[in-house]
Amino acid sequence: MTHIAPAPTKTSWMPLVSLFLAQVLMSFNVAALPISLGGMVSEFGVPPTIASTTIVMYGLAVAALVMTGAKLGQRIGWVLIFRIVIGLFAASSVLMIVSPSVGWAIAGQAVAGAAAAIIVPSIVALIAENYRGAQQATAIGAIGSARAISGVTAFLIGGTLGTLVGWRPMFFIVFGIAVVVFAFSFTLRGDRGDASIRIDLVASLLIGAAIVLLTLGFNNLNGWGAVAATEAAPFSILGLSPAPAFVVVGIVLGQCFFVWTRRRMAEGKVPLIDLSILDSSKERAAVYAMFIVVALEACVNFTIPLYIQIVQGRTPFDTSLAMMPFNLTVFITATLVVRFYKRYPPRVIGVFGFILTTVALVWLSVVVNNNWETLPTILGLIVFGIGQGALVTLVFNVLVTSAPAELAGDVGSLRGTTQNLASAVGTALAGALLVSLLGLSIGRAVVEHPELPPSLVTQVDMDNLNFVSNDDLRAALEQTDATPEQIDAAVAVNEESRLGTLRLGLLLLAGLSAVAILPASRLPKYKPEEIPDPSPVSGSGPGPGPE
Repeated sequence: MTHIAPAPTKTSWMPLVSLFLAQVLMSFNVAALPISLGGMVSEFGVPPTIASTTIVMYGLAVAALVMTGAKLGQRIGWVLIFRIVIGLFAASSVLMIVSPSVGWAIAGQAVAGAAAAIIVPSIVALIAENYRGAQQATAIGAIGSARAISGVTAFLIGGTLGTLVGWRPMFFIVFGIAVVVFAFSFTLRGDRGDASIRIDLVASLLIGAAIVLLTLGFNNLNGWGAVAATEAAPFSILGLSPAPAFVVVGIVLGQCFFVWTRRRMAEGKVPLIDLSILDSSKERAAVYAMFIVVALEACVNFTIPLYIQIVQGRTPFDTSLAMMPFNLTVFITATLVVRFYKRYPPRVIGVFGFILTTVALVWLSVVVNNNWETLPTILGLIVFGIGQGALVTLVFNVLVTSAPAELAGDVGSLRGTTQNLASAVGTALAGALLVSLLGLSIGRAVVEHPELPPSLVTQVDMDNLNFVSNDDLRAALEQTDATPEQIDAAVAVNEESRLGTLRLGLLLLAGLSAVAILPASRLPKYKPEEIPDPSPVSGSGPGPGPE
């Protein structure tokens, strides 16, 4: 049943400034990483797949620790722990600034991820504690738009700094944002915590280990081998790669986590996360949709900077310009989509959003070429950004409005786990998929080009193919006995194979986007005026309202 809640008292927007900037802090850091790939590859002398481990490590740390972080927030108090982890995030930016090797950069992002594991649920919990009703919906939309505006500014500022100065100054900005967030945190209102809350360590270990194994498994499918173990694998299992084994064990541990948590809830004990927020099929559909849309975003944010900086050898500023249509569109859509909640139910917006992302990816797979500034490519990125921006805000809003305020921290931890696991898996799969497709494409192209003799092919390590620029390829081939004509032919093969790989990769992503229409069709279809307010003020319990 639905009922009319009393009109909530309007409160100051000052607390939202701190929460908005906290989301900007995390999102700016994440958006800065793809821009920094080219600089780290050049400075540290590592392949792009190693440099991208910084992205994976951040998402891995958040996803593995966010549920535990939510309970820490409830135990210590959201405002106090929020200030502590903002300081920790500032420390992570210092690690990035002074890092002498890629290992330090990866460690810096691990620290940032651990801090974000508490910031993510604290944002949701503090929104629930500081705002009600229409103000709460506006605050949720603002947080969604914060992710997008961070992407716009990070790509623009990072591109400029990366071209003129280097990649490290980006993290001076991250440090500055953290200082500002800490200052504004004194406007926040929150409880003092409940020292009686006990953290379920068994559940923490199960979900943490599951997420670590899943992410490591997906991230190393290419390097360690999808089936047979390669030389790069740390060990083998009867000659088989540990990567798929990690994925399987991670799935099993994840199921053990759910079994353990349900049993704990049945016994009346406090769980690591209250699974009642997933009781409804509509709430589960929102989680599935969130995972897919964030994974798609991670794939695009990894693929395009990789192609522009590493393959085409262009500057970070060029990358920022190429990504601008997408990021700006996501920002505008995430901000304005809240206005459509009064006209269309979540199910309609969700299905339409995934149709847009699917059409955009198919379009890009057809029109993309070596010049990202073409009108057809820009249009494709804009359409993809519209769908992306609408979906990210929508599924977050569905989860928050379907749970009571006292479970806001659990909703936040669920959101953090889903988004960051999806981001880590999406980035890892994008790298593994593109490199695998590239290897198949080049292998086929070599056979189709008789001007590349077997004697030359044997001098190239076909088991360790990666995305390289034409200049780097020429430099490598000049160390062999290849003739100038053969080098030109090899460069042409590389160009054709890379572009074909990119197009096929985008087409596969379009297929994933199309599959997501199914969970989107299970989102709530309540009428706008029937949207529930599950906060204690209204006296209602959890539930998505009428279908």
